[in-house]
Parts: sequence; structure tokens; C-alpha cells
Amino acid sequence: MQQLTLGGSRPVRSSLTVRLLLMLGVAALLGPGGRAQTPPPASAAPSSATTSKSQASTPPSEQETQQLNNLFRRLRPATLRLEDCPLEGSCAEPNGLGSGFLISAEGLALTAYHVVFQSQKLEAVTSDGQRHPVNVVGFDEQHDLAVLKVSVPRGTPFFPLAASNPALKEAALVIGNGNGDFLRPKTGRLLSLNADAGRADFPPGTLELSAPLVPGDSGGPVINLRGEAVGVVSYISLQRSSSSAGNTILSYAVPVTTGDNLLAALRAGTKNEAPVIGVSILPELSSLDQEEFKEANRILKLGLGDTPGAFFMEVTAGSPAAQAGLRPLQIDAQRKITPGDVVTAVNGKRILNFSEFQYAVRQYKPGDSVTLTLLRGGKELKVTLKLAPRSTLK
Repeated sequence: MQQLTLGGSRPVRSSLTVRLLLMLGVAALLGPGGRAQTPPPASAAPSSATTSKSQASTPPSEQETQQLNNLFRRLRPATLRLEDCPLEGSCAEPNGLGSGFLISAEGLALTAYHVVFQSQKLEAVTSDGQRHPVNVVGFDEQHDLAVLKVSVPRGTPFFPLAASNPALKEAALVIGNGNGDFLRPKTGRLLSLNADAGRADFPPGTLELSAPLVPGDSGGPVINLRGEAVGVVSYISLQRSSSSAGNTILSYAVPVTTGDNLLAALRAGTKNEAPVIGVSILPELSSLDQEEFKEANRILKLGLGDTPGAFFMEVTAGSPAAQAGLRPLQIDAQRKITPGDVVTAVNGKRILNFSEFQYAVRQYKPGDSVTLTLLRGGKELKVTLKLAPRSTLK
């Protein structure tokens, strides 16, 4: 039950010089099996909001706050604390923690997929403190959404889903387990209805809201003033500020409605994993443009040549990349550099950096074969490999 998605903030893009110094200082400390294909993006996410965020992020009014408080008291029994428990013994110290909420009288529930990814033994704790076994019914990793079956008693309350998408600037309530707290409320406003994280492994088209969520809130419901669930909490973004006002946390949720085709498929047992190759890079270097690629080569003498593309610094053991013999850029503890491969195309589609590499790979499914065009020591090679589901990488 990884907290990676909600825990992954998006820093303001730093200068290339700072990123290169970080690369030299941190690269030798990276262990094998680093966050394969999950680097935080180098810039804040764009938003499709048609109003200024300062206007939309006005706190809920006194009347709205009272309504949301009443909803919290009424709907809290339909929310869940999700714990990944040890296979044996008690769950006093769970391996992971997240949130969820019931959506049917039969015990179906929604959460973020990354909350239950690679969990060993899922248990749900309801507001009365009772524990209930959990099974994963269906999931879609790309949209960070999962449907669960929770063995709750008949008559346990559940959430109605909204029939349509929410409106911009609506006040909203989230109930979650952030920082280990037990099913606590947080409020805010919707800032965007179609936000983009700017990275391939985060869900597209999310709701952006001003509620100050933290790890542990993942999977919780976003609730409108009518008491309907309109979204499932997925990730956060830390907007850094040099002003005295301090940093701002923006939160993002996958929208859900009663007529959602994806939700219907997950209820029916569909399980869609994301495809991976098994390579990773420092977040600060994932989105270099052509000039920055050349500057990195010049300053650090990386030996990657003059043609920009996707280079990487880790290859996960046993992954498709390892089996195909892909070579990472290596920097040892003495800062000695060993040049690696530079991927310039995926199935003939030109790519300029690691971020574009991720997006190109995500167009396919696990089991698909792709051909990478790469440069190795200045010579062009073509390597074909079969994409693997992310759960197979350790």
C-alpha cells in the first residue's frame, strides 16, 4: 500500500545547474530498484480552471462550513480506514495506510489504486472501530482507481455518487486518514475540473481542490454540498512560494459519477495494470529540453552525445530493460561517470527526454512489444522488448 502518489509533491522547476549538482550529490546514493518510471515532474501541473485560483480558493463560507460539518457527521460511518496488515499477527503496525468509502449496500467501496497496490492483507476499519476483510474487485492503474468488496454488516451506510460532474468553485469535503488520523474532515473548493499532473503515471483529467490533504488521505471521498461523492483523492502538489505566505498544498482527485463507464467496468472485475520497462532517473532530470541536454553533457561530461533523448540512471533487475541489456548512465561514489544509452524513439515516435519516454510507453499495454531506437556510444541501435505489468517489478 504505497503512499508514493499522494506523497509525491511537485517542486517548482529549479535551474539546470542546481539539478546537475543534485544529480552528482545523490546519484551514487540511489539503490537498485528505484522508483521505476515514477519520477515527480519538474514543474507544477497545468490547470484548465477558467477562473483565478485566488478567487476559487476562497474558504467555504460560514453557511457552507456548517453544511459540510453536518455532512461529515452523517457520512463518516460510510468511510473507511484501509490498512495493509501483516500476514500473521495483529495490525497494530500496518505496512501501509489509506482511505476509502462505501458505495453500495453490498459492501462495494472505492479507493485510489495506489493505496492497495501490492498489499498483502487488506483490512478496513469503520468509524465504530470494527475491522472487516477486504478484497480487490477491479482496478485501473492509469486512472488510479480501485473497487473493493468489504465484508461490512448489512445496513452499513454508503455514499450516493453524483449523477454529473461538479461545478467550478464548489465547496467540497474530504474525509480521510491523513498523517494517521482516524477519518477526519478537511474542506476546500474545486479549482479545476480537468487538471493534468504533467506526468504519464498520474491520472489524467482530475479534479483540483484547495483542501490541504496529506499522505493517508489517498482514496478518500470528495463530497459536494448535496452529500454526493464526486471524486476519489489521488495525489497532491506542493506549490512552493518565496513569499511570507508559505507553501500551498493543492489536492487532486479522480472524478466519479453514476454513469461512469470505467467504474462500471471495475465493478465487473476489470483489472488494468500500467506497462513498464523498468528504468528510472532523478526527478530533476526527467524533462530536460534540447539545450539543457546539451548543457548537461558539456558541464558534467556525460558522454551522451549531441542528440537529445531519454537517458536513465537505474535499470531494475529482472525488468524488460534488464533483459534487453539497456545500459544506464552511472555515477559512482567518486563521481566517475560511465555513459549509458540514450533512447530517441519508441516504435518510431521521436522522444526528447525521459518524460516523453514515459508518455510514449503508456500508450501500450503490458504484454505489447515495442522497439526502442537508441544511441550507444554514438551508434544507433534498435532494441525490441515486451512491456511488463508494474506489479512484476520488485
